[in-house]
Formats: sequence, C-alpha cells, structure tokens
Amino acid sequence: AMKMLNASIHSTLDYATVVVFASAPTLLGFSGAPAVLAYLLAGVHLAMTVLTDMPFGLVKIIPMRLHALVEMLVGPTLIAAALLAPSLVMGAQGFFVASGVAIFAVWLLSDYASATKSA
Repeated sequence: AMKMLNASIHSTLDYATVVVFASAPTLLGFSGAPAVLAYLLAGVHLAMTVLTDMPFGLVKIIPMRLHALVEMLVGPTLIAAALLAPSLVMGAQGFFVASGVAIFAVWLLSDYASATKSA
C-alpha cells in the first residue's frame, strides 16, 4: 500500500476524528446507544492521540506501533459491530461503518515509521 500519510498528517487526522465522533450525535441526531458509542470513541481517540509519541501528541507515552495496532483493530471492529449488531447502532449504522472504513483506510495509508524519524 502507498504510505502517503506522514505522522504529522496522521496526527492531524486523529484530532479531526475526535471532532467527528464528538459532534456526530448533535449533527446527525443520534441519541441513546449510538450517541454514547460516538462520545466514547471520541474520548478514547482523544486520549490515544494526546498520549501517543508522534507530532502533536502532548504526553508521548504510547508508542506509535501500539497506536497503529489499535487503529488496525478499531476500524474492522466498528464495521463488524455496525453490520452484525445493527440494533446497537440503530439509525447510525452507516456512520459507524463509514467511520470504521475511514479509520482502517488511514491505518493502511499511514507511514507510522515517520513518527520515529521525525521525533
């Protein structure tokens, strides 16, 4: 795969992902479980981004390799959960599938090694 996203771009996209998850319930009208899931994902993603050893990480304690592993797992898990347990994400299935695809695509396109090179 083409690794076209360097660590700075990746880090920026991570913060953008936090904004998307945090604002989705309001912008897309989710309530109940889908809203809780979106806020939870925003919180987890924010914590991971702030704590990862990469550009724009504030407290660099999570190695980029672990950050990459989490994203590799979260993308497909979100897609599977939305498709296999649609009642969990009622009315928000498309959003969570799209989010999973986006997170996995970012994982595929990211040059995680560039984080250590620029550090």
